[in-house]
Amino acid sequence: MMKNNPAKNYPKHIAIILDGNRRWAKERCLKPWEGHQEGANKWQDIKNWIINLDIKEMTLYVFSLQNFQRDKKEVYFLLKIFENTFKKIYNDPDIVKHQVRIKHIGNFSMLPKSLQNIITKLDNKTKKYKNHVVNFALGYGGQEEIVEAVKEIAEKVKKNIINIFDIDTDLINDHLYLKNSPDIIIRTSGETRTSNFLVFQQAYSEWFFVEKYWPDFNKNDLQNIIISYQKRERRYGK
Repeated sequence: MMKNNPAKNYPKHIAIILDGNRRWAKERCLKPWEGHQEGANKWQDIKNWIINLDIKEMTLYVFSLQNFQRDKKEVYFLLKIFENTFKKIYNDPDIVKHQVRIKHIGNFSMLPKSLQNIITKLDNKTKKYKNHVVNFALGYGGQEEIVEAVKEIAEKVKKNIINIFDIDTDLINDHLYLKNSPDIIIRTSGETRTSNFLVFQQAYSEWFFVEKYWPDFNKNDLQNIIISYQKRERRYGK
């Protein structure tokens, strides 16, 4: 079992763009949402990776704001898959046993009420858990996240809560959905686009692009990425 060892540059925060579900389904002559369901079924794997590989935080890009523009039937099934998955997570005893914090990042108001309800229940149930954190980027857009942060800061300047000269990268970061920058960002499916994901936070993240579709991504793939990451020298522009 790999353990979190700062001396060996072990990542504390890993983000994944879960890409390739539709192409996985198409190659098997399945409906797009069947591929999404297969991808969602990997929650058990994700949970085990987090616990067994001692990953402190993981952020999963599961549904972008732009994804709302897809075929209405596909979007409907996708959102239902998310709702059912969150219900399973809510009832998963491992979440309590291992103190896994579940959080949502993104535009909450655009989600269906039933999905909002289960997300709120999960948030309330796990809000005090500190061993691990899983952020679900759902209805999320990186540029839109920055716009919302700027609006909040501008309102505080207007009300004289903060001075305009106090605005810096730390202040902007404090107003984002996600405060912690990932050490590693993984995108499955062979695509090499960043797709509006963590536009601000990924400034110094190490990117890894994997040829496999998300349903085929496994623990060995993740371990190999971690080992490769540990061999890299992070310069932070220095």
